[in-house]
Amino acid sequence: MSQHPSLRVGGKIRKVRNVMKRYERIDVLRADGRIPEEKVLGLPKTKPVEV
Repeated sequence: MSQHPSLRVGGKIRKVRNVMKRYERIDVLRADGRIPEEKVLGLPKTKPVEV
């Protein structure tokens, strides 16, 4: 079976991910000081980090 062209990574420019992992969101919010250290539930929305 062949691989669909959209799944190939090759030497193409990497796109911006539109979803962040939970630990990435917590790291961004803590760095910005938007949540206390002990709070991990009810996280506010964040903009994706450009890679």
